[in-house]
Amino acid sequence: ATMNVCRKSSAWRQSLHVLREMSDGRVEGDTIICNVAVSSCEKGGQWWQALQLLREMSRSCVERNTVTFNAAVSACEKGGQWWQAFQLLREMADSRV
Repeated sequence: ATMNVCRKSSAWRQSLHVLREMSDGRVEGDTIICNVAVSSCEKGGQWWQALQLLREMSRSCVERNTVTFNAAVSACEKGGQWWQAFQLLREMADSRV
C-alpha cells in the first residue's frame, strides 16, 4: 500500500527508501514492488534511478517484465535519453519480454 501511494504521488525518493528498508530487513522486493519503484522514478522524472533499479533487479534475479521495461523506457523518454530508451527496447527484445 505504501509503495502505491509513492507511485501515485511521484514520491520516488520515498519508494526507493521503502525498497532499501525492505532489503535491509532481509525482505526481498518482488517484481511488483520493484515495478512500483521504477514507475515512481518515471513519474518523478528520475530516468537514471529507473535504470539503476532495472539493473539491480537483473543482478538480484528479480523478474523484469513488460511493466518494468515500459516504465524505464518512459522515464528515459521524459528525460530526453533517447539512446537509453532505444537500448532498453533492444534489451527487452533480447530478453524476450
